[in-house]
Amino acid sequence: MKKSLHPRNKHNNGYDFDLLQDKFPALKEFVIEKFDRKTLDFSDPKAVRAFNSALLFAHYGIKDWHFSEDNLCPPIPGRVDYIHHLADLIKGEENVKVLDIGTGASCIYPLLGVKEYNWDFVATDIDLDSLDYAQDIIDDNDLDSKIKLRQQFNETQILKEVLEEEDSFTVTMCNPPFYKSAEEAQGANRRKTRNLGNNAVRNFAGNNNELWYVGGEKAFLHTYLYESSLYPKVSKWFTSLVSKKENVESLEKSAKKLKATQFKVIPMHQGNKVTRIVCWRF
Repeated sequence: MKKSLHPRNKHNNGYDFDLLQDKFPALKEFVIEKFDRKTLDFSDPKAVRAFNSALLFAHYGIKDWHFSEDNLCPPIPGRVDYIHHLADLIKGEENVKVLDIGTGASCIYPLLGVKEYNWDFVATDIDLDSLDYAQDIIDDNDLDSKIKLRQQFNETQILKEVLEEEDSFTVTMCNPPFYKSAEEAQGANRRKTRNLGNNAVRNFAGNNNELWYVGGEKAFLHTYLYESSLYPKVSKWFTSLVSKKENVESLEKSAKKLKATQFKVIPMHQGNKVTRIVCWRF
């Protein structure tokens, strides 16, 4: 049996393609009929981008969302699920301020967090081009008072050198790179596109910084965890998506050694896909 998205997720009951086309006419050229239902060719990156742009426009009031085709195009339903689970985690907190690590060109988590809960964000990335695209999106949607960007200049670091003395966050969030190298990312892309019947391109795109980190997801998570222990008071909660189940156990062991006072795992279901949010605090 398929598990559903978070109960507050607007996309729990599928998609109204008539509404989406009406609100966002650029989607029309990509909508197809299949088994007497409207859908998309999800192996087509242009269709995927138009679809997610339509969701943002129709359901979240994001009118301009433009960035390079080389950058990751995030699927909105899964991204907003992380936001809703964080809202449950920090329930009762006021004046919420979130640190988003590796926000990417799409700036997706800050956009959704502002629109769904009116949170304030500081968002970081190591790639200046991605930050330029993100800033254009922020400006075009009049969100400069809600979302501030910072560049991380050292690609081996996550919190070090990007935090400021007066920083105080309710929660920190992160969607880490999955792969250990560009070659591994390309291999995964070839497998995925074969499964989708399209051998041309990654349908959600993604540049190097978004897709891989030396040592992969495990190394990234352990660096993040260790650095969070150096700044235990800067955020009430530290969280991250974790795609590989085996990484959770090693993270929990390390968290105990680093004197984390709480460690919890929140499962996230998207159709048949299961991922998880790992949360810890000191």
